[in-house]
This record gives sequence, C-alpha cells and structure tokens, in this order.
Amino acid sequence: MSESKNLFLTNYNLSGLELPNRVIMAPMTRSRAGDGNVPTEMNAKYYKQRASAGLIISEGTQISPQGVGYPWTPGIHSNGQVEGWKKVTKAVHEADGRIFAQLWHVGRISHPVFHDGDLPVAPSAVKPEGEAFTASGMKEFVTPRALETEEIPGVIEDYANAAENAIAAGFDGVEIHGANGYLIDQFIQDSTNKRTDRYGGSVKNRARFALEVTEAVAEAIGAEKTGIRLSPSGEFNDMHDSNPKQTFGYLIEQLNQFDLAYLHLVEPLTDVSDMKNYADNVAVHFRNVYDGTLITCGNYDRESGIRALENDHADLVAYATLYLANPDLPERFAANAGLNEPDRETFYGGDEKGYLDYPFMEETEEVA
Repeated sequence: MSESKNLFLTNYNLSGLELPNRVIMAPMTRSRAGDGNVPTEMNAKYYKQRASAGLIISEGTQISPQGVGYPWTPGIHSNGQVEGWKKVTKAVHEADGRIFAQLWHVGRISHPVFHDGDLPVAPSAVKPEGEAFTASGMKEFVTPRALETEEIPGVIEDYANAAENAIAAGFDGVEIHGANGYLIDQFIQDSTNKRTDRYGGSVKNRARFALEVTEAVAEAIGAEKTGIRLSPSGEFNDMHDSNPKQTFGYLIEQLNQFDLAYLHLVEPLTDVSDMKNYADNVAVHFRNVYDGTLITCGNYDRESGIRALENDHADLVAYATLYLANPDLPERFAANAGLNEPDRETFYGGDEKGYLDYPFMEETEEVA
C-alpha cells in the first residue's frame, strides 16, 4: 500500500467521533421517502450499504413543513419522521457506521403545491430562474414571500428543534445546510437578500442568520456534534454574490468562534475562473481562514481526493455520485478497483432500482 493510499484511508478524530477513513459520503437527495416524508426500511438498507464511509451525511431533511421544496424528501420535524430515521441510524450503527443528519430549509426553491397554495418564504421576494420539481411534473418557480423580521426567530428555533430530533433519532450529529441556494445561502448572498433590517445590507447583517442558526443548533446539541455546509462559489439555484470572497470570508472567520465538528465546503461546479471575486478553488482559498476540520466536496475522483489531502487542502473528502453508485467506495479506493457507473435516470424517485442494486466489489468480481 502506497503512502498516499495510507493517508487517504487513515482514521480521523472528528471532535471525539473516530472515523475509520477520510472518505465521506456527501448528502444526496434521492426522493424516496415514504408517506408523510417518513424514512422507510428501504432507506435504512441504502444507508447501511454505505456504512463503511468515514462519515455518512444524510440527504437533506426538512426542519419544518415550511422547509419542503421537493417531493418524497424526508423530514425531521414529526414524531413519525423521527421514528423512521431511527430505523436508518440503527442500521448504520449495526454496520459500525457513523451518520450525521443534514438539516434543510429550501426557502424560495419551492412551490405553492408543497404549502397548500401558500407562497414559499425567502429573505426577499426575488423569484428564482427555472422550475420546481413536483410530484405532478416541473412547474415554474414563483416569487416567494419575504419573511417578516419577527418570523425569523421561529425559523431559527425550527433548526434547533430539528437538531434535537436528529439526536433523539440516533444520529451522531447534524450538518446545517447553508449551501446550494437554499434558505441560509439566500440570506448570505446579496443577489437574493435585499432586506433593509438587521438581516440584510452589509456582509455582517447578511451573515447574521447563518450565525444565529449555527449558535442555536450548537447550543441545542453541542458544537462537537454540529457541522455546516457552504458553497462560496456556487451558482446552483440561480445564486450569485457581488463579492463572495469577502462575504464568505467574513462568515467563515466568524464560524471559528463555535468550535464546530467541521466546515463542509462545496467546490464550484461551473467555471468561475474568469469571475472577479470568485474562488475557483474554494478549499485552498478558505483553508487558512477556518481553524477547524475542513471537508471538501465537488467532482473529486480517487486521485484528486488523495492530492487534496496530501497538499493539506482539506482534512476529509466527500463524494456524491461516486458513493451513490459504489456503496463500498472506501474498499474500492483501497484496492484501486473499477467503479460502477451511476444511472442518472434513477437518481430521483422510484424504487430499489438504481438505489439498492449497485453491486459491491466482490459481487462484480464474481460476475467477472
């Protein structure tokens, strides 16, 4: 085994949680929750198959009914959902795995069909480009309703309650979803935050919601069980900022005060190399700003993940579609084995096809 491979597969102490390797399963929406957005035995089997990850970060799970924006996605706000997630965490732990729940509020990336005809909420009434994915097909996004200042503490409380529910459901911790154009990201970036109260205007004010959510969650369950995900150069869901290096630099520096389990940064999935004030290598740019554990994610393969660790660009590397299609990804990386190809037609919705039927390495070898 090479020195590089040793580094990639060494254990890591994550705020007291011992990880057997540095290969992280990134959160991935699969739209396969049951009635009432309750996780099922099928979901439990899916996560158990991938329990050899250093850490599993669950798909986004809604903190409240207001946070829903996609069909068949799980929540963490009802008793039934908590009981459903207990099946998942039990299965993962029985397989000697570790799992965090990703706490999610989509904000404006929703549609009235999810809210009994009411408008989705957002920092400001700024309509996103594109269409919403609903159970009855794609529908044009609408202009959301701006949250009133007095409503915001209730939303923050929803995050804290969801975190407590996650611990009650058996999760080892939670990840606050502050990336990819959802509610927290909408507060952070000035293209979607046009507020004139204490949550809008200056960089400090636009970062306030993210920091208050982080503080509330950390106080509810402990900072050592709390992570946060950000996408400082992401354009997904029609996002942009006039100076993301400055905006996210301030926010990330402020996150140091909490001594969180980790900061999870998403690399840009579009070419931002010619865009002024955008970081085209997010982990490298913000590595020296954040004092704690850093996870990087974004189109890594085995070799580029190894390089990120060797060059100290991050402590852990997260994989999405590779993990979707390869439930035994760390074992495949250890053997430098071939990888299953992901079936994009089965990414969202459906049954066990494209969900539970990807072969493990030994199964592939038997067929060969």
